[in-house]
Formats: sequence, C-alpha cells, structure tokens
Amino acid sequence: MADRYGRRRPLLAGVSIYVVATAGCLFAPDLHTFTVLRFFQAIGGSAGMIIGRAIVRDLYAPREAARTLSLLIMIMTLVPMLAPVLGGFVVSHASWQVIFLIMLGFGLICGTLFLLFVPKTLAPEDRHKSNLFAILRIWVDLLRNPAFGVPVVAGGLAQASMFAFITGSPFVFITLFHVSAQTYGWIFGCVALALILAGQSNRMALHRKSPQTVLGSALIVNVIAGLAAVLMVSFHSLPGILIALWFAIGTLGFIGANSAAIAMAASGAHGGSGSSLIGVFQFGLAFIASSLIAACQNESAYPLVLAIAGCGLASASLWFASARLFRNAQP
Repeated sequence: MADRYGRRRPLLAGVSIYVVATAGCLFAPDLHTFTVLRFFQAIGGSAGMIIGRAIVRDLYAPREAARTLSLLIMIMTLVPMLAPVLGGFVVSHASWQVIFLIMLGFGLICGTLFLLFVPKTLAPEDRHKSNLFAILRIWVDLLRNPAFGVPVVAGGLAQASMFAFITGSPFVFITLFHVSAQTYGWIFGCVALALILAGQSNRMALHRKSPQTVLGSALIVNVIAGLAAVLMVSFHSLPGILIALWFAIGTLGFIGANSAAIAMAASGAHGGSGSSLIGVFQFGLAFIASSLIAACQNESAYPLVLAIAGCGLASASLWFASARLFRNAQP
C-alpha cells in the first residue's frame, strides 16, 4: 500500500488502527476480545516500522541512508529490549491499564508529529498501481534478486539473536547464576548501551567506509563473540559470558542498519515492498530463534549461546559466500 498510495496515507491508517485497537484493549470484556485487539494493534504498529524505512529510502542515497537507518534501527532494536523492563516497572507501581494508556498517548503523539513534520516523499508519478497478484510478483522478484535477498536474510538472522537474548537471558542470569532482578536490569541496560554505542559508531564509520565493508567487519566480530560466549559457558564464567554477549548483541547496531540500507538500495522503486519483506524476515526468524530456545531448554545456558552463535555463523556464512555480488556495489 505504501508503494501504491504513497507513504502518508498508509502510515496514518496504521497509526489510526493502532490507536483504536489500543483504546479497545482498555475496555476489552474478555481475553479473546483482548487478543484480537492486540493482533490489530500489532498490524497498525508495523506500519511505522515498515514505512519509516521506506521514507529513508526515498530521501537518501545508499550511504547516507545507512547513516540515517543507524539511528532508526538503533531505536527499533532498543525498544524490544527496554519495553519489558519499563512495562514491569509500570505494572509494579500501577494497574495494567496504565500501560495501555501510555501506549495510547504514544500513538497519538506519533500521529501528530507525523502530520506536522513529515512531507510526502513518494511522488504520484512514482507510485505503482499494482493489484494483489502484481504485488506478489514484486515480492518474488525481490527475493530472487541476491542483491536484495542476501542482506535481508543475513540481517534477519543476526537480528534474531537479539530476540534469542531477550527470551533466554532471564533464565540464564536469574535462575542459573542467581543474579537478582535488579542486577539483571543493569545487565539489560549495559547491553542496551552497547547498541547505542554501536549505532553512533556506525554513523561515524560510514563517513569513511561503505555499508558493505562495515557490515562484513561487524559480522566477523559477531561470530567471534558468539563462539566466545559458547566457550565461556563451558567454563561457567559469568563475567566471560557477559563480555561475549555484550559484543555479540552490540554488533547488531552495525549489522541491522547496514543490511537494511543495502537491501533497501536494491529494492529500487519498490521501497515499501522491500521494507515489508525486511520486517517479515526479521520477526519471522526472531520467532523461530525464540521458539527454539524455549523448546530446547535443558537447564543450562547452552540453548541461549548456541542460538546466538548459530545465528551469527549462518548470517556471516551467507554474506561472505555472496560477497562477490557486493564487491563493486555503490559505496
């Protein structure tokens, strides 16, 4: 829809769905209604993530887009990590409805800011009057293009390790290593700090290096850190595990932005469709990684660190196996 109708109307529609569904959650009479409303709330919320990337693609050349996406994706990556902590704080001091009041206010603020400050970025003559079958063909064509598909899958695999961390880290640190809930909050904060530092470092690095070069370097560090985390678990070293995971998750600040920028540049005139596929692979692979950790729990830290190391290895293997495709890419 973002490629067919422009960026503003679909995004405003998404924000409206989010706001209405959030308000409905406050007054849901039963769990089934609440679950359905949460489903529509997620659909509305996804518009901001997808169309935000498309707007960046409209406005900037590949390298500048990567620098801008560093900030955008840093926020997108931090939010899933900080939200459980903030939500737990709110619930411990107020009723659960307060969470949805905060979300409602947040949605209204986002919609207002968008109306006031975001211009039209896709001219009418650049829009595609495609039907559903044509859109499906566009998706297939994008995925068949290695210049798009490789960074999407490589970035999605790496990003899945973050959700693996979110899923598995409470058990590892609180249950296995008997860390207090307050200390665990500090651990979460340190990992979030790694993402912030990486996002800012990525913006500076892109002044001198191409997104392809920075992405390759970050993937190497990610693999080394993931394997180090596995080794530290075998030694039952809490400091070693923390340091290795700090680097493994921190590198996502480089990987997410650059893989998305490379893929969006390869999406050509189909920025909305390209951005939607990035979201599908990010959250689809994240779901798989989180589910595997839950299913394979064996009362040890191995499911967590093996998932993170495995995601990193798969991502790096795919990228470097296809590196020749990007050797002469626009910097």
